[in-house]
Amino acid sequence: MSDYWGYHLILDASGCDADSIRSKDNISAFVKDLVNKIDMVAFGDPIIEHFGDGNKQGYTLIQMIETSNISAHFVEENNTMYLDIFSCKPYDPVTAIEVVKEYFKTTNYRTAFLERLAPPTTES
Repeated sequence: MSDYWGYHLILDASGCDADSIRSKDNISAFVKDLVNKIDMVAFGDPIIEHFGDGNKQGYTLIQMIETSNISAHFVEENNTMYLDIFSCKPYDPVTAIEVVKEYFKTTNYRTAFLERLAPPTTES
């Protein structure tokens, strides 16, 4: 049993394939495959909405999972993607990165992986 409460992958990707980040169908297929490959259980359907103006325009994805959530924003102006996966169930971040590379054709990314744990409370 782990001492951590949650696991949080933060991924910033540039040089994404322009068509893939502009396709609601591709983003939907991505998140369904991601949930499966990191061994999570989706809670409901993903929310995928296109909105924003100028350099903020693009799709945003929210997928609740039984152990927390997956969110992403896709920026059309510069073909970038910003992904967060938080789960209290452990998962392999390398697998998640491979799914991102498969669906969005990026080779330019940086990540941070946090093992989350709230600080202990103090008794007064």
